[in-house]
Amino acid sequence: MTARRRTKSTRPFVSVALGAALAVCATSLSGCGVLPGAAGGSGEPVVVMTWAPEKTRATNVPGVPAMAQAYARWVNANGGLDGRDLEVVTCNEHNDAAGAGDCARRAVKEDVVAVVGSYSQHARSFLSPLEAAGIPYIGGFGLTNEEFTSSQSYPVNGGLVALMAGNGRQLAKACDRVSLVRPDTVAGDDLPRIMESGLAAGNGAEVADIRAAEDATEFTSKAEEALNQAGANPALVAELGQAGAAERSRSGCVTAALGDRTDTFFDSFRRAREDYQQVRISSVLGSVDQSLVDRSGGKAGPYEGAYVTGWYPAADDKRWDPMREVIRKHAFDDNRIDPASAAVQTTWIAYSVLRQVVESLDDEVTARTISRALNSGVKATTGGLTPPLRWRFEDTIAAREFPRLVNAHVTFQVVRDGRLVAARKKAVDVSSELEDSRI
Repeated sequence: MTARRRTKSTRPFVSVALGAALAVCATSLSGCGVLPGAAGGSGEPVVVMTWAPEKTRATNVPGVPAMAQAYARWVNANGGLDGRDLEVVTCNEHNDAAGAGDCARRAVKEDVVAVVGSYSQHARSFLSPLEAAGIPYIGGFGLTNEEFTSSQSYPVNGGLVALMAGNGRQLAKACDRVSLVRPDTVAGDDLPRIMESGLAAGNGAEVADIRAAEDATEFTSKAEEALNQAGANPALVAELGQAGAAERSRSGCVTAALGDRTDTFFDSFRRAREDYQQVRISSVLGSVDQSLVDRSGGKAGPYEGAYVTGWYPAADDKRWDPMREVIRKHAFDDNRIDPASAAVQTTWIAYSVLRQVVESLDDEVTARTISRALNSGVKATTGGLTPPLRWRFEDTIAAREFPRLVNAHVTFQVVRDGRLVAARKKAVDVSSELEDSRI
């Protein structure tokens, strides 16, 4: 599985990176590091793959491969990974099982040493080929349980399970009733019970499970169902009187986790909500981010006051400045990359892990040596964006169903004056909620 130097590259960003590095060093000889191909940089390239769905009817995350390419340009302009070029192969997994499997088999064929910072909900299709070839999967987005069970998976966050447990905990003191609108998929089936484990930290509210097609183009019926479960409907107002209905609906909450269909849902929700009493809305990062709040009208839009649970610090936190600088200098105005996107942020963190692992190696860089370093306890730091990350057995949380989960920290955020800001300064560890969830 040794990475090999290719005599002919079909990936233009590698040559672009070299040109950018030469331009920088032509104007300033200091701080350039070792140029790709120069003395000290003659090692074989580190070839990795990053995949994500693009141009589909449902979820699309083009910023993930774009961020990977920008990271490669930055690394190669500053000496590479321990003197080696970083070469990123990208793949469109088309948001389906066949596409994910095809990307994984291509990764094996391309002799990549790792799959890094990728996004897919079809882990059952892509993990088997990677496991057979011994290729590590570093920093997937965390949509599926399999990413937290496979011996070849090295997650950097707590996945959707941590977000939902955290969302429950965030809502525990504010909501007597919660409607969860989630994808009608295998990956979404466990979410209600996980959310209830977070709600148990407060008043133990039950979750009304509202299933929705992930590629739906409108959600009026689902919005009305969620409102009926969480708040007072017009019939209840007529029955109890305005005052009585308002009192009963005081603590109703609707949370939606539908990926890039979340905005479509809340558009339907906004129209249906006009005939209902006040219901607070909530979501998780990956479904709602700052760019969505901006597109929806900012502080005059439907997300004002919404609770949002994330894995990482709010997008305006200074700890993201290094990533923003790389995007500014090396993405060449690529509008696919949104620095507030949780998927883009995860890709940045995953590549930060890869860089530290490669630099820790004393021998050749292969899939086997990278896996061995990760399993033996190499520690990766992320500038405070996550806790220090290690993947030894003793570093995992005591959750039977998630044996590879090492980071169960989440952040609480809120939309205030049109900005997604921290609702709490410190991250919250939801390990106990995940350990207690019976999934």
